Amino acid sequence: MGRVSRRARVTRFRTDGTVSRRADVLAGEEPLEIRFQGKSFTVTMRTPGDDFDLVAGFLVSEGVIWEAGQLISMRYCAGVDEEGQQTFNVVDVQLRPGTALPDTGMERHVYTSSSCGICGTASIEAVRKSSHFDVADDGVRVPLEVLAALPDRLRESQALFEKTGGVHAAGLFTADGELLCLREDVGRHNAVDKVVGWALRAGMLPLRGKVLQVSGRASFELVQKAQLAGIPVLAAVSAPSALSVDLARDAGMTLVGFSRGNSLNCYCFPERIQAQVPAPAAAGS
Repeated sequence: MGRVSRRARVTRFRTDGTVSRRADVLAGEEPLEIRFQGKSFTVTMRTPGDDFDLVAGFLVSEGVIWEAGQLISMRYCAGVDEEGQQTFNVVDVQLRPGTALPDTGMERHVYTSSSCGICGTASIEAVRKSSHFDVADDGVRVPLEVLAALPDRLRESQALFEKTGGVHAAGLFTADGELLCLREDVGRHNAVDKVVGWALRAGMLPLRGKVLQVSGRASFELVQKAQLAGIPVLAAVSAPSALSVDLARDAGMTLVGFSRGNSLNCYCFPERIQAQVPAPAAAGS
């Protein structure tokens, strides 16, 4: 299996003139080729580990599958390094008969960047994908205190980030703040795909009543991945893009940004957030 992290020697410079040498830990990053019944579809860069979750989530994000029974098998194929050792960097997928294979017009002719799902698509029309799940009718309510605490809950569980400082994270939570799944990766899209793939393989899609917390910003791609998995609430530590807000509004998804401890911004469907509004002060007080 490819290494999740590796050690390196670094030279550290300080502006006071101090120079020192020390060991550092770097997040792993290796290519993963995804094949369908032996035919190559795409190559994505990722942090090795949870590869089958990544592939399953990627297929959900592509709109190819949306239930566990459509995914018959995944296996590592031959792939060796310069020393002849298997790299575990090629995964072949078998889908249930009758499941439509990805459109050959969508075949990636370039490397995708960390499972983006958009980089390398053949046309702009392929960017927006139809979801089999409707999040607009999800009546989940999330207490503000729970939602605001999720970034810290996420950070506390980021073991690889603690070692390297070089990976993104995505966490799937219940409405009362229980962490169901956390995945880390050099690619923020990968981290989300690994969470979604885990849920698909566990037979949990659609993810009604769940909250997806991410460690970075809320891009169009992340909103789309959440929508395709049936997630009604997406919260990010940083800002959303304008297009991500448009997509979330169209989908009926609650989108939160700048979630940082004691405050957060909700860009659409704030009614899913339960906040205790202080009672008005009594007259004359």
